[in-house]
This record gives sequence, structure tokens and C-alpha cells, in this order.
Amino acid sequence: MELKALYLYAAVLAVLLCSSVNFIQSPTDVLGPVALLKPTPSSASDFGAVVSDAPFAVMRPESPDDIALLLGALSSAGPSPRATVAALGAGHSLHGQAQARGGIVVETRALPCDVQVVAARAHGDSGGATTVPAAYADVGAGAMWVEVLEECLKFGLAPPSWTDYLYLTVGGTLSNGGISGQTFKHGAQISNVLQLEVVTGKGEVVTCSPTKIPELFFAVLGGLGQFGIITRARIPLQLAPPKVRWVRAFYDSFETFTGDQELLVSMPEQVDYVEGFMVLNEQSLHSSSIAFPAQLNFSPDFGSKGRKKVYYCIEFAVHDFRQDGSSADHVVELVSGKLSYMRPHMYSVEVSYFDFLNRVRMEEESLRSRGLWDVPHPWLNVFVPKHGITQFKDLLMDTVSADFEGLILVYPLLTDKWDGNTSAVVPATPDGVMYIFAVLRSTDPARCGRACVESILAQHRRVADQACRDGGGRRIGAKQYLARQPSPAHWRDHFGSGWGRFAARKARFDPLHVLGPGQGIFPRTDPAGSM
Repeated sequence: MELKALYLYAAVLAVLLCSSVNFIQSPTDVLGPVALLKPTPSSASDFGAVVSDAPFAVMRPESPDDIALLLGALSSAGPSPRATVAALGAGHSLHGQAQARGGIVVETRALPCDVQVVAARAHGDSGGATTVPAAYADVGAGAMWVEVLEECLKFGLAPPSWTDYLYLTVGGTLSNGGISGQTFKHGAQISNVLQLEVVTGKGEVVTCSPTKIPELFFAVLGGLGQFGIITRARIPLQLAPPKVRWVRAFYDSFETFTGDQELLVSMPEQVDYVEGFMVLNEQSLHSSSIAFPAQLNFSPDFGSKGRKKVYYCIEFAVHDFRQDGSSADHVVELVSGKLSYMRPHMYSVEVSYFDFLNRVRMEEESLRSRGLWDVPHPWLNVFVPKHGITQFKDLLMDTVSADFEGLILVYPLLTDKWDGNTSAVVPATPDGVMYIFAVLRSTDPARCGRACVESILAQHRRVADQACRDGGGRRIGAKQYLARQPSPAHWRDHFGSGWGRFAARKARFDPLHVLGPGQGIFPRTDPAGSM
């Protein structure tokens, strides 16, 4: 056994001995063969690059049993164990949510990342994909979605719901939500899970589903890592199209833009994907077009200083199961005839299904080449009820400067596609329509230092507070997504009437508050404990 692993055995033992445990004779009595390693830079950083809380140690588990051994030891260490635990996947949290200051970070990418596809004999019609109930993939939670896609495509299958960026882990997105342009049709990724394997905060390895221990199953889906660490997931599959007809159409009116988006999501039998974004300036137009393999003859007038003009782009896609592409082309022709875009500015291109789903990779490569990938990302993601989208857009635009670098996504989701049993929070919407506003900003350190980033975060906090607050004649009633709330009181407001259920689940599955300290939802009562 390596010397550094032995050293950290002794260190963890010391942490545990500082609690009420007094019967431990040797490190292996606590952790058996599990090696804890010294922290690495990645264990105290994430994609947001605005928080850096170093852990005491890192675990690279070889199996769920390793995690169970760790959590079991910590959960038996008296009423308030000194070490907390956070699960870290691909490191794409935005505000330290997967960090554990003074605690232990479990790197789930070290778990087996195999993708086992169970295919069924399926017969789809020539017009579109059909879900194959007997087809599914059993996936290690540390696997990235791009790895899932690559393996499933070997069988002509794919999960129905995706994220825009595929280099995220399965366990990571299922702990949050997982949304993209397919969400209006199939629901979020957390609505497309058949079964989970979870290690609870008490160190129990549990297989759960909607019918087997459903309280744990629904708790961990969108549960922000508070109840257990997902180690495997069973994902339903559908027939994968060979190609996709990808369409973009431009608008100069927010009302027309959103009206056409809602028309598109009302046609799930014809349309398979709907998103949209604001076109703020020339840079915004260029960066959003990197992955779109067609020439855009769109050169809008963005106005002058003080009278800036904003444009909008709808993006939709139709799956193509025919070799000649005639079916998808026909659908696009019918659908586009109902839209009120700026004629003639609609552009269409045929791409492979893999390239379409992996489109953000090209944008990543472009940002890396410009030195804008490994930089602070003060992002803001908000679910906004339909009635408040114009008010929220105006509120948001007051924070957008002329040199804004990044994208602002805007597209509709249907609340009836979200399972209310999960821990995810969406706003109340009488008409069943909400929008995701995703401010995806990259900050150039040469032009925006720490104070600048903090200023942007403060602006986003003010926008979120105003949009999410209760009461008032012009109440928006929005809910943040992928956010770390600034206090437990904010978290209670965020969950609203669902707070009681969330807290009860915590008491059942992680009663000592070992898991997910980086979210800041359940502060430790012991002042010496890590947060």
C-alpha cells in the first residue's frame, strides 16, 4: 500500500477519533481496504471557477462498496461527525456545490463507467422514433453522457432526453435535472430513469425504482446530492435516427419569437427538439453559429450605443429515419410555413445524430482556443413562468453589457413533463408553460478580474431575488436552477411548500448531514465541522 494512502488512513482516523467514536483500534477497522488520497487541484475547483474549498482528502472508489464503507464509518461517528462528503463527477458545478471544505470528495469517475445496453427487437414506423419499453442501458454513474451515446448508437438506440453538453456524468445531471431541447417532449433526464443504485448517507447500498423504495428513488433525482450518491442508473432507450434536420430561424421581436417557440412545442409528433437564444451582438451571432454547418446570410443592424437592438433565434430539429431525407424535409416545410420569422432568414442543414447531440463540443473547442474555457463562469439559470418572461427579460437585460461574452438561451418547457415526486423544483404555472433563461457567460481575466466577477454575481443575485420573491402585484414567481442559494433561509424559500418533504427525506437518508455540504442547504450544528 502506498505511503500517502497510509498517511491519509491515519488522518481520517484522527478526524473520526475527534468525534465521539472511541473504539477504533486501527485504520482498517474504519475503512478496510479503501484508500484516501491527498487532495488534488480539481477537488477544490469546478467549471464556475468562483469558489475553491479544499477537502481534507479524496476518494477514488473502485466500487459502491468503497463509498458505503466510508459513509457507514462517518455516519456511525456519533451525533455530529467531523467530516462531510461530496460527490464529484466531471467538475461542472458552478458555485462549489460538489466541494467539501475540510471533508472528503468522492470522485465518481473512478467508479466502473461501463454502459451495458439491453436491446429488444423493435419495429419503428418510417415517420419517427418510438420508445422501446424493453430497451434500456445500465450505466455507471461516473460515465459521461457522450460515452452513453457512443455505446447505445452501436445498437441503433439512444436515450430520449439529453443535456446540451455531453461531457457531464450521468450521476451529476440526475442529481440536478438535465435539460435540453428534447425536454418539452420527453421531460428532463430525471424523468427518464427506470432504476437507480444509490449509496445513502448512512452507508447503505440500495437499488431503488418507482416501485421499489420509491421515496429514495425520487429523493435523489434532482436531490442535489443530499440523500445519497448515485452509483448506477438504468436509462430507457428509443430508436436513434441516423440523421437530423437542424433548423435555425431569426426574429426581431421577443413576442413573436416566444410565440413561435410555443407553437413548436405544441407539435411533439412533428418536432423533436426546440431551443432558442438571444442574438446580442456580432460576437454572439458568430459564437452561436460555430457548430451550425451552414452559411448564415444574416447581417442585422445591432444599432448604436444607447439604442441597441436585440435579435432572437429559434433552433428546432426533426429526426430523419429515411435514407433520402424526404420525410424530415417535408415536416420542416410544413412546420416552417406556420412560423413568423424574419423572411428569408431561416436556414436548414442535415447532420448526423451524433454530431447534432455533440454540437456544443465545437463551441468548447473555440472557447479553449481563445482562452475562455478555463475561466470564471458567473452563470445564471432561472425557470420563469410564461406570464413573467417579458418582465424577466427586461430585468435581465439591465445587467447585460455591450461586451457580453457568451450565450443567453431562452426556450419553453412544459411543467407536466416534470414528475412532482422528484426533488427538483419548478415554478407554479397555471398554463403549464415555463421558460429556461440560461445566461452562459465567460469572463476574460484580462478584462474582468475578481472584483468584476463578484459584481456580475451580485447583479445575478439581485435579478434572482426579484424574480423569485413571493408576493407583490407583479410577482414573477421564478425558480433558480443549478444555483447555490446564499443561505438556508433562501433554500427554504426556494423549496416553498416542498421544504417539509425535502427535510424529511434528509432526516431519513442522511440524518447526520454528511452529504452535499457544498450546497449549503443543511448547515452543520457542530462549529468545528466542515461546510
